[in-house]
Amino acid sequence: MSAQPTPATTTTSSRKAVSLPHLLDMKKQGEKIAMLTCYDACFASVLDASGVDVLLIGDSLGMVLGGMPSTLPVTMEMMEYHTRCVAAGNKSAWVLADMPFGSYQESPEQAYRNAARLMAAGANMVKLEGTAWLADTVNYLTTRDIPVCAHLGLTPQSVSALGGYRVQGKDAKAAKLLKTNAKLMQDSGAQMVLFELIPGKLGADISKSLTVPTIGIGAGVDCDGQVLVLHDMLNVFPGKKPKFVRNFMDNQPSIQAAVQAYVSAVKGKTFPGPEHTF
Repeated sequence: MSAQPTPATTTTSSRKAVSLPHLLDMKKQGEKIAMLTCYDACFASVLDASGVDVLLIGDSLGMVLGGMPSTLPVTMEMMEYHTRCVAAGNKSAWVLADMPFGSYQESPEQAYRNAARLMAAGANMVKLEGTAWLADTVNYLTTRDIPVCAHLGLTPQSVSALGGYRVQGKDAKAAKLLKTNAKLMQDSGAQMVLFELIPGKLGADISKSLTVPTIGIGAGVDCDGQVLVLHDMLNVFPGKKPKFVRNFMDNQPSIQAAVQAYVSAVKGKTFPGPEHTF
């Protein structure tokens, strides 16, 4: 027996497709951007219909869906497949896909070939982890019409080099370097910057200094938007949750209601709270 997916019902079903100019305008207008990870067509339909602005096909799928110990074993083939699945279930949200470890570090040309595969699979933008060494690659992609989100702070693909999942930018020198790298990514053409696991004040300072939207995960309420791993915020991923995670399934009758509660909390600036902030 085959299952036929049923589109989720919501008041946001008639919204216009989210575009890059729209996301830039949201920053200018002070409207928070709600982002969640998404890995398949059914959840894409629910999240899109619930008002999520950006669906992130994160390489976190290796851990969440595949039970892998980290994001490092995730392949381009896996990212392509899940990007295609999400795009098939989505109608109006912006689709952002992670470039997996080893798919862009070699050269800008390598990055372009692999980013083009994700764009062809349905992504509207790709996300890369890295600092100053990545500037040429970001420029190479964006001048060839591939939108880029730069990922700074705690970069999971570099977790071995960073010495574990630790808060980044805690001292003055590290904070200054993060600010410098964020500006460099913007100047190189990145149209969005995601910060993971940095002090809330630093997230606020950098967000004010940039003209492109900033997205935080464990980076404080003053970023221009927020992202969480879907399975964390639905409280279905086993193990201890990071400090920055909130269980949005609490007191909710359905997954869609939990997602709508997340969107409302992000846009109402009640999430993340002080208890989720470093």
